[in-house]
Amino acid sequence: MAIKANLQIDQGADFSTDIDVLDDAGDVVNLTGYTGAAQMRKHYTSSTSTAFTVAINAGDGTVTLSMNAATSANVTAGRYVYDCELTSSSNTVSRLVEGIVTVTPQVTR
Repeated sequence: MAIKANLQIDQGADFSTDIDVLDDAGDVVNLTGYTGAAQMRKHYTSSTSTAFTVAINAGDGTVTLSMNAATSANVTAGRYVYDCELTSSSNTVSRLVEGIVTVTPQVTR
């Protein structure tokens, strides 16, 4: 089951957050061979999306979601949904995290 985590992104600014992947015993999960994908959408059935960059530090069991300033500048301020999925080397897909993204409006341009 995915963890729930809400995010806040400042429109026009760089964004980054780290997610530690732990097993039920609280031990770091080795993510060697995993790939990741993450998107945000206005609503679950929306046909348009904005992708996060997903970086995996396999040995540390850390997944980093990020978005550069140029990308966040093109996202209309408001509320969105997102998730991040990991795919193992055997093509098993699991949802790591999901939640709400609030994009706060940019004033300085």
